[in-house]
Parts: sequence; structure tokens; C-alpha cells
Amino acid sequence: MHLQKIGCLLRGALGPLIAAAAFSISPHSLHAQSMEPLSYTNAPIGLNFLIAGYGYQTGNVLVDPSLPLKNVKATVDTAFLAYSRILDFWGQSGSVALAVPYAWLSASGDVFEQHMTVDRAGLSDLTLRLSVNLYGAPALTLKDFSGYHQDTIMGLSLQVTAPSGQYIPSKLVNIGTNRWSIKPELGISKAVSPWTFEAAAGVTFFTDNQEYFGANTRHQNPLFSVQGHFIYNFNRKMWAALDATYYTGGRTSLNGNADNDLQSNSRWGGTYAYSLARQNSIKIYFSSGVVARTGSEFRIYGIGWQYRWGGGL
Repeated sequence: MHLQKIGCLLRGALGPLIAAAAFSISPHSLHAQSMEPLSYTNAPIGLNFLIAGYGYQTGNVLVDPSLPLKNVKATVDTAFLAYSRILDFWGQSGSVALAVPYAWLSASGDVFEQHMTVDRAGLSDLTLRLSVNLYGAPALTLKDFSGYHQDTIMGLSLQVTAPSGQYIPSKLVNIGTNRWSIKPELGISKAVSPWTFEAAAGVTFFTDNQEYFGANTRHQNPLFSVQGHFIYNFNRKMWAALDATYYTGGRTSLNGNADNDLQSNSRWGGTYAYSLARQNSIKIYFSSGVVARTGSEFRIYGIGWQYRWGGGL
């Protein structure tokens, strides 16, 4: 049985969680920066995944050009808990996942001529992700899955982030974003043993934040993103991936006045996963900016643990 495809699978929950830890001082690009290998793959139907993890982000962050803020630096610690289940969608496999993050934020910067620091802690925005494979990933029981060999998989996903995080309209720095975001994505995965090559393209749409720093309305244009992964399966228990993403768009406006914050950035990262036992696995990941026009000069590190059950396991 292809235990590496089950044991190390996190079904795309970790990447969205990093994005869900965005804070209102820099909500522009985090939704497009998540890089999650094996988001479009196959697994036995009925399997359940409980995922817990920790992420750390540090570096420069983008601020609204209309605000009197300069030299802003921040660190964000994020703990999250997620649940995912493999489902049968009209004969093809898919998954549904719900992630609940909690974030600790520490930021410093110059407000006019005065240097100030701020700390926040609270629930971040909830993330729901639905993924449906359209081709190449038949819905199989655990028994039938033992004879499955991946070739080419195509799939769709829809990620929704809810404005459920801690948000104080009178504050410049917040944990939550106070708006909805919706990201449809199309992905393709090709296995050439022991390699798997993946690519995905998506666009994130945002609702307006009508309580931005008081009674202001902040609008953000759609953010377009592409990502790719080169995944190498060392054995049944271990795989690693080289990840990359590029995103553009996402210009914001405040009360109808456009800001000079058009995104055109690229990032790279790495992922390592290891199956500890039949029901447990861990994953370590990081990412960093490569070329940044605006707001990508920071680093992300994280680790996740997964427990799986059901589906005849």
C-alpha cells in the first residue's frame, strides 16, 4: 500500500492556515503566499485527519501607504487545529477541511517621528477548504487503494476565509481581517516515480472592510497566483518538496482612493514530511521571498503533526 501517500498527507491545510494568520496591517498578499504540495492527490475515502501545528513569521511587512507608518517589522506566532475528511464526489475523491488558528502578534514601527510597539493575541480568521478531483483520482476504499498508481490528476478547490478573527476597528494592528475572502483554484499533478510534479493557479476575491481604522472602507482588487512543486518520494515514509509561487494584483483603495501597493512578488520554500507510524506523521516547511515589488520581505517557518483514522485504517 502507498502509505507515503496517506501517512504524510495533510490535504492542503497548513498553507491556508498561514494565510489565515494574516493581520490587518498586512492583509494584501498572505492569501496568495501559501505553498502546499500534494493538495491535489488521492487518498482512500472515509479517512479523517486531525492536524495540529505551529507557524512563525518574521520580517518586514507591508503597510497602507495612506497611514503615517514607517520601518514596520513584525513577528507572528500561529497555533492551529484543523480537521479534514476524504469524500467521494461523483466517483472521484475530494476533501473538506476546516482550520481554526490562534495568533500572537508583536509589531514595531515609526508613527510620525515616534517609535512604537504593539502586541496582540487572539483567534484569527477561520478557513474552510473544499477540494474536488476531476480526473485521475478515483474514489477508492482502503482495500482498493492498494492497487492504485497515480498518473495525472486534475482538480479544483475553493478556499473561504471568514471574518471571525479578533478585530478592533479603532486599532491599526489586528489579528483578524474583518472581511471575507474566496479563492477558487485549478490544480494538476503528474507522477513520474519517484517524482511528482504539481502546478496550480488561483485568484482570491475580497469583500470590503467597512470598519478599517474607524469608519473607513478598504477595498482590495483580486489577487492572482500560481504555484509549483517538485516532490521527491524517498520511500514509503518520507518525501520532500521544493515549492515556488508568484502572485500579482491585489491593489487596495481607501474610501475610493487607490494606494500604491500593487503586488508583483515571488517566493520559494521547502517541505519535508515523515510518517512516524501508521496513524501519525509530521511535516516541516519554510518559505522566503525571492523578488518583491511590495510586501514579501519576510520568512515563514512551521511544523505540523497529523493523526488519521477511519476509512478501514
